[in-house]
Amino acid sequence: HDALPICFEIAETALFHLEGEMRERFPGVRFHAEVGNIQNRNRLEEVFRKYEPSIVYHAAAYKHVPLMENHIVEAIENNVFGTLNVASVAAAHGTADFVMISSDKAVHPTNVMGVSKRLGELVGRSLQGHGTRFVSVRFGNVLGSQGSVLPLFKKQIAAGGPVTVTHPDMRRYFMTIPEAVQLVLQASTM
Repeated sequence: HDALPICFEIAETALFHLEGEMRERFPGVRFHAEVGNIQNRNRLEEVFRKYEPSIVYHAAAYKHVPLMENHIVEAIENNVFGTLNVASVAAAHGTADFVMISSDKAVHPTNVMGVSKRLGELVGRSLQGHGTRFVSVRFGNVLGSQGSVLPLFKKQIAAGGPVTVTHPDMRRYFMTIPEAVQLVLQASTM
């Protein structure tokens, strides 16, 4: 049957704009926008019952390291328990594939955000083998994406500097949105 993209999103303004862009650029695609919070399991159940998705791309997360250091409970509630909600509802509804968009900071976590994303990955791993295939894709900084550090760097450079870095030995890796999308699609087919 035809692919039917569904976007489940808490940020209604972003969802509104995405829905308009989809209608304008891809008028033949039946796109469905659903407002909701991954921390609300009942709302997730409603949407999964309505659409029975075969693939889930889970990108809902708090991403900013300094903010999450100061909001530990919120990071865990969203990035761990929210992920548990989405993953377990997906498994209960027979979703074939679940692709979690994780972070390079989950590799050797040294901050709350990295730990929360690593725990989110482990949630998927714990549900593996019950029908739904779980895979995580780790990204660093995706140029032009929401949450990228690049706009901050550009603003600092435009103001005459300095460019702030977490640590002098810190390495940052960047990729473009098309490269990131390609990696997600590759993960989906693995």
